[in-house]
Amino acid sequence: MMNGIFSAKLVKFGLVGISGMVIDFGVTWFCKEKIRINKYIANSTGFTCALINNYLLNRYWTFTSAGTPMAYQFTKFLIVSLIGLGINNLLLYLFVKNTKYNFYLLKLCVIGIVFIWNYSANLLYTFH
Repeated sequence: MMNGIFSAKLVKFGLVGISGMVIDFGVTWFCKEKIRINKYIANSTGFTCALINNYLLNRYWTFTSAGTPMAYQFTKFLIVSLIGLGINNLLLYLFVKNTKYNFYLLKLCVIGIVFIWNYSANLLYTFH
């Protein structure tokens, strides 16, 4: 039973993550390519927009924890996400600096790595 719940939450978290990734990539691309702001600021802006989307979907759908005070829970989600953003930007910086791969391909790889951190920390800390 616990495995089924774990799997369902993981799938939901993944689907929420995909919606956040679309938002993240869209906003990052728009800021970097159309507004022409620094790629790391664009990356952080995309991340922030996805953060708000992901918190709301995870609160009400993935973990169904609407009974917890929103400000308290969002603060925990924000802490986990800011650590994730730090990991995201650090890895992105290192990959961009040390490889010749496309920025967006590297960003996709980094998102996959940070997904593991985000899911584990939110399951065990934010929505526990």
